[in-house]
Amino acid sequence: MKKRLQKMTFAFLACLLAAGVLQLPKKAYAQDNLDIHAKAAILIDADNGQILYEKNADQALGIASMSKMMTEYLLLKAIHEKKISWDQKVTISDYAYHVSQKRDLSNVPLRKGEKYTVKELFQAMAIYSANGATIALAETLGGTEKNYLNMMNKQAKTFGLTNYKFVNTTGLNNRDLDGMQPGGTGSTEENLVSARSVAKIAYHLIHDYPEILQTTSIAKMKFRAGTNDEIAMQNWNWMLPSLVYGRQGVDGLKTGNTDYAGYCFTGTSKQNGMRIITVVLHAEDANGKSTMKARFDETNKLMDYAYNNFTEKTLYPKGYTVKKTVSVKAGKEKQAAVATKAPLIVAVKNGEDKMYKQVVKLDSKQITAPVKKGMKVGTLYAQYTGGQELGYLYGPKSANVALVTKNDIEKANWFVRMMRGIGGFFSGLWQHTVGSLF
Repeated sequence: MKKRLQKMTFAFLACLLAAGVLQLPKKAYAQDNLDIHAKAAILIDADNGQILYEKNADQALGIASMSKMMTEYLLLKAIHEKKISWDQKVTISDYAYHVSQKRDLSNVPLRKGEKYTVKELFQAMAIYSANGATIALAETLGGTEKNYLNMMNKQAKTFGLTNYKFVNTTGLNNRDLDGMQPGGTGSTEENLVSARSVAKIAYHLIHDYPEILQTTSIAKMKFRAGTNDEIAMQNWNWMLPSLVYGRQGVDGLKTGNTDYAGYCFTGTSKQNGMRIITVVLHAEDANGKSTMKARFDETNKLMDYAYNNFTEKTLYPKGYTVKKTVSVKAGKEKQAAVATKAPLIVAVKNGEDKMYKQVVKLDSKQITAPVKKGMKVGTLYAQYTGGQELGYLYGPKSANVALVTKNDIEKANWFVRMMRGIGGFFSGLWQHTVGSLF
């Protein structure tokens, strides 16, 4: 009798669900069943760092040659700061030469004592993941790879990375460096970084130096074309449109593979005006084996999910005036109108356009004249009401934009301020007297 009653109850609930009378709570983004076969993964909106999906995103795992994104960043930073130049000559050290001769690793063989331009070595690193070239660039930036590690760690702190450890610049296992690894690191250690932290590196690389995509989008190129050292380089990112697993819109970013890390990939693509960043660590096929194809298959799942389920939408345009105002002390006007400094753009899931609640938080109830147009006075949040948010790489969980004053407000002259003071005095006196009587 009990089993029969349970079956009848389940059947009744199923009918209510089918009819739309009963609805289950909406799932958070992270609970969408994407069946990602990887030890860790994350998907973000590249424009604002909004997290659209994550899986085990905070465990430090091997990232192999994706470590080179840090060198790409630091090199571009040095170029912008004019500390080095693209045509600067780099003399190849014994260390860089030795590693570059290992053809079982990704490399362009370099000549000991030969001079190469920074640009040549950068292209070899970014396109072909050349390990010897990466070491040569690290030595150019830091003097030694050990000193360069300090630069990597300092930048990692600036990025706010968590759950990471860098032991070399290439991402190789230290045993592949034949005892020449940076001092203080173990002979078999390897770089460990969480998927979330990898996404942060990629986010900054694209935001701060978008020109990186001009290089990472190159499918094929010849190293030292027209010389005796000419080598054909094919990008290891086989998701570039013209390569084996090509996908339109993909233009970066960095692959990685070691025995320990498995096959990894940090991808980026732009479609319908929306740029995303994906990270998969130790991607696996259906049999649980980490393969080159698996890292692209799992990345495709994340990209399909993003573009099939989300659209970037402007919830509030630049200059949108909120209802709240800020009191202005000693100003010609007593209240300052407040508006958004920039558009508030969010990757909105299909059918959830109306699931965002406007929340205005002012930094202070009152500001003092004179007031300049564009002065920050608060923040406008777009709070998601459809369930748990995964949040953003940086800042609060809700999408937000700065609120600023819409106009200049001059300071009132002394007579107006005096009259307001007198008016305020008598108003306060009247309220006190009336309050005493009653």
